Amino acid sequence: MAAVTERTDEFADLVEPYRAELRVHCYRMLGSLAEAEDVVQETMIAAWRGLAGFEQRSSLRTWLYRIATNRCLNARRDASRRLPPAPVPPFAPPEPTRHSDVRWLEPFPDTLLADVPDQTPGPEARYQQREAIELAFVTALQRLPPRQTAALVLCDVLGYPVAEAAQMLDTTPTAVKGALQRARSAIDCDRSQRTAPPAPGSPQDRILSRRFADAFVAGDLDTLLALLTDDAWLAMPPAPHEYHGKPAILDFLGASNAWRGRRRLVLVPTRANTQPAFACYLAEPDDPHANPAGLLVLTLSGDRISGMTRFLHHGVLDRFGLPPTWTYAPPR
Repeated sequence: MAAVTERTDEFADLVEPYRAELRVHCYRMLGSLAEAEDVVQETMIAAWRGLAGFEQRSSLRTWLYRIATNRCLNARRDASRRLPPAPVPPFAPPEPTRHSDVRWLEPFPDTLLADVPDQTPGPEARYQQREAIELAFVTALQRLPPRQTAALVLCDVLGYPVAEAAQMLDTTPTAVKGALQRARSAIDCDRSQRTAPPAPGSPQDRILSRRFADAFVAGDLDTLLALLTDDAWLAMPPAPHEYHGKPAILDFLGASNAWRGRRRLVLVPTRANTQPAFACYLAEPDDPHANPAGLLVLTLSGDRISGMTRFLHHGVLDRFGLPPTWTYAPPR
């Protein structure tokens, strides 16, 4: 028993430094933090069981990524994977412009990114680490076939050479090149339409976020729309409704504000996916205690906001270390 315990401790010492970055990797592949954490745990168990067969033909890190990537592919192909139930809106929303096919999308707290060690990706990488965790990129990955997602993440995000990625995926370099070419075509088309956002935490980032929050809380739709790009969008996972373009967003926010009435909205700043985010709380007019109402993540494009994603998953604020209720302290 002592020998087994000692071996377990040695194994934990070997693999634990990679847990945080594997969680980010699996999140990119799956779009769901909960699923990513499950797959990372499965990866660690599989690595423990297969440690005797690890012949060190690759680094330990590459071996773990190989296991994790293939577990993610299995999860994406699993017929039992279920969509989360769509919430019932408290008011009659206007007709959406689109219906989302990525309803399982979840936010990734920036606090978890702090646990990921700084590593320079290989020379094959085409995406900055920050860009490769943003919601727009993660959402686009979910719309690719699983093999294309894996090829793009391994080669263009992590920087593995095509030949090494092929070994990790148990396929040929030719197959990886084909998948990579198709994935790049789909991702680059969407990427080319975006202007680079301001640096996280920069004055421009903070000012734009603050102006948005002030207008959103006040229900000032004119100011809010002025902050949006013409092709801005609003999504609300796991609800399927999406609103694209200022007129559609205006219709939805107008209906939402009418339903809110005199209820007080509180936005608590945080960050998700390297982007500005706000925990939303809603309170009755005379109640100092506000109840959770989702998490709102902004996608910035230059000096404007190109996207708003309001996550309505139950318990989403727990991931960000935020309280189940917010006590409002009126200004003095």
